[in-house]
Amino acid sequence: MNKSKSNLTIEDNENDFIYQKKKTGLNIQFNRVAFIFFIFFLIFTIYSIHLIKLGTRYSKEEKTNTTFINEKLYRADIVDTNGNYLAKTVNSIDIGLKTSDVINQKKLLLSLNLIFPNKDFDEIEKKMEQKKFFYLEKKVSEENYEKLMKLGDKSLKPEEKVLRIYPQKNLFSHIIGQIDNDNIGISGLEKSLNELLIKSRKPIKLTVDKDLQFLIREELIKYQEIFKSKGSASILMDIHNGNILSLVSLPDFDPNERQNLTDVNYINRVTKGTYELGSVFKAFTFASALNEKLIKPETEFLDLPKSINCYGFPIREYDNEIPSDLTAEQIFVRSGNIGSVRIAQKVGPEKFKSFLEKIGVLSDIQFDIEEVAPQKNYNFGKCKLATASFGHGVATTILQLAKGYAVLSNGGYDIKPTLVDNNLEKNTKKKKLLNEGVSEQVVNALRKIVSTEEGTAKFADVEYFEIGGKTGTADQPKDGAYSEAKINTFASIFPTSKPQYVFIVMLDTPQKAKDYYYKYRHKKGGWKGTLYNTAGWTSVEVAGKIIDKVGPILATKYIEIK
Repeated sequence: MNKSKSNLTIEDNENDFIYQKKKTGLNIQFNRVAFIFFIFFLIFTIYSIHLIKLGTRYSKEEKTNTTFINEKLYRADIVDTNGNYLAKTVNSIDIGLKTSDVINQKKLLLSLNLIFPNKDFDEIEKKMEQKKFFYLEKKVSEENYEKLMKLGDKSLKPEEKVLRIYPQKNLFSHIIGQIDNDNIGISGLEKSLNELLIKSRKPIKLTVDKDLQFLIREELIKYQEIFKSKGSASILMDIHNGNILSLVSLPDFDPNERQNLTDVNYINRVTKGTYELGSVFKAFTFASALNEKLIKPETEFLDLPKSINCYGFPIREYDNEIPSDLTAEQIFVRSGNIGSVRIAQKVGPEKFKSFLEKIGVLSDIQFDIEEVAPQKNYNFGKCKLATASFGHGVATTILQLAKGYAVLSNGGYDIKPTLVDNNLEKNTKKKKLLNEGVSEQVVNALRKIVSTEEGTAKFADVEYFEIGGKTGTADQPKDGAYSEAKINTFASIFPTSKPQYVFIVMLDTPQKAKDYYYKYRHKKGGWKGTLYNTAGWTSVEVAGKIIDKVGPILATKYIEIK
């Protein structure tokens, strides 16, 4: 029994030993597996971290490359004085279709029809049969882009592009200009500011005002249809700093539709077109003599003839009722041709030419856009002096005319017309071009041209706005002679009690408007139908209507004390 117990004990002990031994072996195996798993986990973790870092690096590189492409194509936005976008760079997506990747044509067409219900799918089906690749939709909307991507069709190929858009369409076409397919400016500010637009990351702010531009353009379009003119132009400018608030030239164009405009009718008539502008030049004749202290407004000119000859060509008064005895101011107010010649003769050819060049009327002008006509150099003799005194025989631009009138009305200071808002140049000291008192005398006479019965611009006498200005009716030269076609101009400044703005309106070849009703502002009633197609009946009327609309925006409403 003892032996049996002993054996049992030994056996039990052996079983325990075996059990413990087996248990220990299992742990060793488990630990080995765990260790191997840990090693694999560690390797996986390190590899995963490496992949994440690598992916991040490639993502950054991809982003950098995308940014690089966008940077290359990017052009700074252009805004008006109130921050309204005139030109803007945006991202755009075109959707192309690679026909060889189409798996189920019928299914694809049905899906596309749901997204683009207005498309001609018979035409799309033909393209799928005939072309390897074509654009299904350019400038696709964000909503439709998402729908297309959800289709998951590998034949649809999205292409991201950088797009230049012009939200105001035709409104600023001659100012902003266009770019070509290589994203390079080819006209307007897009061309002249090309380098700045590429480099700048801030919007380029202009001096123009969208609301003023819209109102003025709408009125010009309206009256261009009334007078059947083949073109028209206007400029509104601050006479003290040269800031241009509006510049319109008609016909214009939509820069969103890239066009190669070769028709001369599409030139910028304010800056590129050169015209003989007629009697608006009489303001310079009057001012030059005042500046040389050769006359005073009350200086008398007696026994003025009705016509004079210049190399066999007659110079006549436009109105035979103009008296023979007039003061210098009356000659200007009544727009006398012969009297203007006599005033200019007092100044002399050299001094008169020098005066016109000094105030910027007959000298090259530096401007923000490159489409500016070069100024022709004239040799001033006796006959050239005579015809130039009333605006014939010499041609200039509307822009130069505006600068000249600004100098005449701002106290006689030189200014630089500008479209780009530049605060750095606003505080620069201005150069005095005219003697003291000349500007005031000219402005006073300009007001009389509009406000008195003797003046030629009575249709511009809009109540409360104190407009002053001078008319100009010029026959257009053709084949070495003058034709019946006219350039009608009205150069105005307002308000005359405290001059702030110059406003020029030009109509190219206006006709009589039989059905237009004129309201004569100094008498009751009015006339129906244009009596004449001269400036006093066309461009003056247009300018008056426009100032009546834009004057409240400019806060230039004054009650004149008489």
